[in-house]
Amino acid sequence: MNQPQPAKSPTQRPVRCFALLPCAGVGSRAATSQPKQYAPLAGKMMVEHTLAAFEAARQIAQVHVVVSPGDATLRKANAFWNVIDGGGATRASSVFNGLRFLLASQTATREDWVLVHDAARCLITPEQIDALITACLPDPVGGLMGVPLPDTLKLAVDGRSAATIEREGKWLAQTPQMFRAGVLHDALEPHAERDFDGITDEASAIEAAGLRPLLVLGSAQNFKITYPQDFALADAILQLRTRGVASHGGESALSIPELNTP
Repeated sequence: MNQPQPAKSPTQRPVRCFALLPCAGVGSRAATSQPKQYAPLAGKMMVEHTLAAFEAARQIAQVHVVVSPGDATLRKANAFWNVIDGGGATRASSVFNGLRFLLASQTATREDWVLVHDAARCLITPEQIDALITACLPDPVGGLMGVPLPDTLKLAVDGRSAATIEREGKWLAQTPQMFRAGVLHDALEPHAERDFDGITDEASAIEAAGLRPLLVLGSAQNFKITYPQDFALADAILQLRTRGVASHGGESALSIPELNTP
């Protein structure tokens, strides 16, 4: 398949970057009393920390959140984000519905970039978002944030370690994942009839379309809150960042040590 190329029409408006956050899951493994993304964390709902990072990112034009139909939790006056009632049964369906809205409403063009990010990765920073955008803007495909696999990888059979798998060249995928709106829509569309079976992230759809996304180094702190114990770790990191910002006179504290960074 030919690599997608940006349109070169002199009358075309500048290409923009949109954030798209699927926010319709329930997070059953987190054992929270409400959908995980709305659980309290360091004085705010988890998703509010995520949204704040995208608001502060220099190169994001608009932020869109895809929620379950009828979910009014994030419908707030004067919010900087837009709420899309397009949440589906799976994460991929929510993303696809969000893309369809952006394109059908002409909010975004097919050439604009979309950064899809997990609402539960609330430790993402504006600097990391801007770094991904800077790396992907000149790329013909786009890419995703991730980290090289730091630990020994085992193959489990019946609860026992059956083999050690070579970790060279293996990465842990993270979000944001950044692709052109039209390319990502077209990559997801063939999988809609099968309820996006096998599509675990946006990059997997792009790969299935025959393209190879760029890998951009992320951070071990950009983990997805999944289990109850993850809340305590995320809260500790957010508290450290808050104290760091205060001690730096309002500037972003970049000296906080990474946790288990490869």
